[in-house]
Amino acid sequence: MANSPISDLAPDGPDLTAYDRDQMSTYLRLIDAADDGADWREAVEIIFGVDPNADLERARATYDSHLARARWISARGYQSLVWPKA
Repeated sequence: MANSPISDLAPDGPDLTAYDRDQMSTYLRLIDAADDGADWREAVEIIFGVDPNADLERARATYDSHLARARWISARGYQSLVWPKA
């Protein structure tokens, strides 16, 4: 489990943040669920503890922003883990 609380929206800047580093396991779980074809509503409830039936807009925004961030990290953001900026 992550060390810091999960925000409603993931960061969207061009650099890896402390939040991103804390949420790596969350991002991995989210990518696994999406790649396995899990329904986003079930994933957001299990991974983030957000009930889509109670707050559909918040649930969708949380899911979408974190999945986008997870995909960005897996495509490019990981590079700063391997090659930190000088």
